[in-house]
Amino acid sequence: MTVFPANVSLSSSWNTALAREKGAAVAHEAWRKQRNVLLGPGIASGRDPRSGRTSEYLGEDPVLAGLMAGAYSRGVGANDREPVQSQLKHFVANEQETDRNNSSSNVDGRTLREIYTLPYEIAIDRGDVGSVMCSFNQVNHDWACGSQLLLDTILRQEIGFDGWVVTDFGARHYLTAGPPSLRAGLDQELNAWRYWTPMAIKDQIAAGRLSVRDVDRAALRIVRAHIAAGLFDVPRIAAPDVDVSTPQSEALARRLAEQGAVLLKNDGALPLTGSSRRIAVIGPTAANTPATGDVDASSVCLHTAPNIPCTAVAPLDSIVARSRGPVVYDDGSDPATAAEAARTADVAVVFGYYREGEFADRPNISLDGNGDALIAAVAAANPNTVVVLQTGGPVVMPWIDSVRGVLEVWYAGEQMGPAIAALLFGDVAPSGKLTHSFPRSEADLPTAGDPTRYPGTFSDGSTVRAPGNTEPRQVSYSEGLAVGYRWYDSRNIEPLFPFGHGLTYTTFAYDRLDVSYGRDLRIRFRVTNTGRRTGTETAQAYVELPASAHEPSKRLLGWERVTLAPGQSRPVEIRISAADLRDLHLLEYWNPRTEHWTTARGGYEVTVGTSFDTALSDGFTLGGSR
Repeated sequence: MTVFPANVSLSSSWNTALAREKGAAVAHEAWRKQRNVLLGPGIASGRDPRSGRTSEYLGEDPVLAGLMAGAYSRGVGANDREPVQSQLKHFVANEQETDRNNSSSNVDGRTLREIYTLPYEIAIDRGDVGSVMCSFNQVNHDWACGSQLLLDTILRQEIGFDGWVVTDFGARHYLTAGPPSLRAGLDQELNAWRYWTPMAIKDQIAAGRLSVRDVDRAALRIVRAHIAAGLFDVPRIAAPDVDVSTPQSEALARRLAEQGAVLLKNDGALPLTGSSRRIAVIGPTAANTPATGDVDASSVCLHTAPNIPCTAVAPLDSIVARSRGPVVYDDGSDPATAAEAARTADVAVVFGYYREGEFADRPNISLDGNGDALIAAVAAANPNTVVVLQTGGPVVMPWIDSVRGVLEVWYAGEQMGPAIAALLFGDVAPSGKLTHSFPRSEADLPTAGDPTRYPGTFSDGSTVRAPGNTEPRQVSYSEGLAVGYRWYDSRNIEPLFPFGHGLTYTTFAYDRLDVSYGRDLRIRFRVTNTGRRTGTETAQAYVELPASAHEPSKRLLGWERVTLAPGQSRPVEIRISAADLRDLHLLEYWNPRTEHWTTARGGYEVTVGTSFDTALSDGFTLGGSR
């Protein structure tokens, strides 16, 4: 199968058309392997980037994540001749791997709707979602896979989901205590019976705690969704293909890697130019030859525990093939030796990485493999140093002022080599934008310094599970709505790189902002390419609600990707229909008193620019003068 870049890379493209292409390609390969349900895409807020599965999710903003997940699911269900269903996961507030199967995410009702269930609502409304997977954890002391609030009230009644709900593999749900999970809204256990065996169901019916109607309703939801997806209309192929990867999917993997990469810093070091440049390539993940710890390019192909083995096209090989000058390589196992290799080069390209995966959180968001010391040593030896980051999410950079360029490529899949070389040499201009805020230090995280928020505590106040302790870990989401960029903005903390940040090999200017609100919301402005080469900009619009809404900060409203030639100006309009404003809750907040989405009266400030740190502002008023 094709190993595509991780979904953190996909979200960084801000390209819903690309998300749909990926969904279609993955579905085609699944069908050729005799599979008709995809366990994905995944959604989580990234409230703590140490979560071991950050790379699998679609960023910290619920609107962006929801729209990307919806587009992905539309791609999955697009081919009637190869019917495959998508499955959103893990519903909900499944934000860490530490004790994920025995912890309670304790979150207030407003935050639950605005941050954690909203992306599911958007994906279901705008996508083609057949199924939702409920998560291992409890939410407010109620197992997610047996919660009537989550599965019936929120998912089915408030959101309107009419598909089927399946447990994560082995996720606990109510059998003999509380309302039976089948009555609460669960439909199926993943892979095999564990709690709801046929005999257990019969016993519950005989005891009067469950009815035949409850069981029939669950079965109906499953079969109805399969029929709607066309699973009964097309016979499954006779045998799975041995190799389902195609030249088209490999080309898509490369485009995904290129469009998802984010140029974080560039002081003129990139793109690499000149026919006689001597390049030093440094770091174990640049090559396919294992260095210390058996770390090589395949280590950061997808994530630490991939379901699909990945032998990446190594960046080193692609850089050698692309360069017209000599290339020297050092695996970085000894910073002093690496510094000597860098000293005689015109430019040093250092690869820094960390690994993550399911079942465990990271201890920090620093680089693995002594990466900080390696980069510092190389930068001291060569002032023209560029860093290529291969991480699953945010990373701290104590060396940031000593290097001239930083390119984040995430876990870039099997075509990482050609994609990275194309970006470094300028054959392709970077166009990605961050979908996670990068902190200056871990002390700036929303969960920092408060063990009740992360990793959570036990009844005795400890954070480490003692032998024999089976009580659920209690994780307090007391930061409320202040997740991701909302946290940094509300606390006046300057991140290292803000949400939405991303450079390219040209520059852009914004002017002539005009905001009008009638039936639709229309945001008009002009973007000018002020540099010397063609580039793609993702122009972003944010909105700050009236003070009466008590939101912690402005929020993402919409965006538009625009490609401009040098010197070219173009009027841009982000037009948001009344239906989108309503369905995406873009101008609304969840009112815990009325338990409904509410539109505040007063002035709304709209800002536009190249990242969360927007420059232009205008506004409109609802229900009175501004």
